[in-house]
Amino acid sequence: MHHRTVADLMTKDVVRARRGTPFKEIVKLLADNDVTAVPVVDELDHPVGVVSEADLLRKCAAQSDPSGRVPVSPLEAWERAAAEGTTSDELMSAPAWCARPEWTVIETARFMAERNVKRLPVVDEADRLRGIISRGDLLRSFLRRDDAIRDEITRDVLQTTLGLVPSDVMVDVREGQVTLEGRVETKSLIPVIDRLCRGVDGVVSVTEHIGYRTEGSPASAIRG
Repeated sequence: MHHRTVADLMTKDVVRARRGTPFKEIVKLLADNDVTAVPVVDELDHPVGVVSEADLLRKCAAQSDPSGRVPVSPLEAWERAAAEGTTSDELMSAPAWCARPEWTVIETARFMAERNVKRLPVVDEADRLRGIISRGDLLRSFLRRDDAIRDEITRDVLQTTLGLVPSDVMVDVREGQVTLEGRVETKSLIPVIDRLCRGVDGVVSVTEHIGYRTEGSPASAIRG
């Protein structure tokens, strides 16, 4: 099976800020390039942080309301330091969590969720910036056509990996929702089929109605 990786989905022409980039220049970078965040890199093009619209808006939020209607909320020390910042070094969220080009969609999504970030700079073996991957980029995998998903499950999962013939399990895919119907030799093969199908790019859900002939281990049927 071929899983699309970060390298397949990332934006390669990355808008970036340098250490010491002034506040207003960062705002202009975001506006001119229609992006909501930029990685901050050092002289070797290593990401050291990310400046987002949220980071820049702390400065606005920390200002006194001219009308006097909205009191200034008390800030933590780090929030006040960021609100008073004037350059990328002072404004950015750091350190920069980064992805690798070879990561899968699932691996990257879990990494983002665990760290509650919306985007990740992508770096090579020397930690140089090579791209940026966002939540929206990952979701593009779910735009995959139903017939492509069905063909991959039938050919790569059921036939090549598990050694089944087309008549064993019928595959139907609608809006990324996979339905499997048929009969296999061993009961223990059914959860293997389910797991492998869920790992196919673009699959939203899997529903199986698969019978079996005997109990037993599916190991001999798996070709890897």
